[in-house]
Amino acid sequence: MSRTAAEIATQPACWRRAAKAAAAFPGLPQPGERVAVTGCGTSWFMAIAYAALREAARLGETDAFASSEFPAGRSYDRVVAITRSGTTTEVLDLLTALRGKVPTLALTADPHTPVMEAADEVAVLDWADEESVVQTRFATTALAFLRAGLGDVPGVKSVTEAAVDAELAITEPLPEAVVGAEQWTFLGRGWTYGLALEAGLKMREAAGAWTESYPAMEYRHGPISITGPGRVTWVFGPLPDGLSVDVARVGGTLVARRETDPLADLIRAQRLAVTLAESKGFDPDRPRNLTRSVILG
Repeated sequence: MSRTAAEIATQPACWRRAAKAAAAFPGLPQPGERVAVTGCGTSWFMAIAYAALREAARLGETDAFASSEFPAGRSYDRVVAITRSGTTTEVLDLLTALRGKVPTLALTADPHTPVMEAADEVAVLDWADEESVVQTRFATTALAFLRAGLGDVPGVKSVTEAAVDAELAITEPLPEAVVGAEQWTFLGRGWTYGLALEAGLKMREAAGAWTESYPAMEYRHGPISITGPGRVTWVFGPLPDGLSVDVARVGGTLVARRETDPLADLIRAQRLAVTLAESKGFDPDRPRNLTRSVILG
């Protein structure tokens, strides 16, 4: 078993631990604060998901930005940065620029990195760190940690309930039509759009797969043109009315698990990425052209 596959399988336990850790952590965004969440790559996609969840919980305006695109001069009560390595250049540069201007919180997996000094407060999730270059459990655990801190979110399961769904997602067989497809399009609405972006990235990173990701309601505004036999449309969370009919009409394969927590459904996409990588003879732990952290300069 690859390290990536082994780390994927630990996610239910990591999420449960994250929920307990969040309950005891004093530095999470407070109700009513105007918050920005930032990161790079996978961390940015988790930021997008958390921002939408926090707004759905009506706890305050919440924006998400890639760290390199953070808007200069915009006012926030708190900035949250997600960085597994704690060394990503764009994240560290942003935190340095914000020091003394706005309270900052960083989530990281490594307590021996520059982010410990760059942020005002740090939540260290070192028990969710990874050996694989490809992020799986740290990213979802960071989101679980932030999500647990929101309390009840209308229409969204608790992190503990999501962990139960995750246990099934780890073991159930992947559909043959999904494994054997030539192209995959991932869709989401609200907070699950961030998950759709992450699913597509995971497939590209690990397996070099042809994937695309869109907001679910945008799918019929052009992207459906790529759908057909041998191609998958995978929806995280609620399925828009009529979409299943539209996918069937053009011969595509629809994947929609409405009863499963979308974060748990992301595990199935992670497993698919590993399966495809191995079928192509790739090493999912060491994807082509990638390193654990992007350090510029």
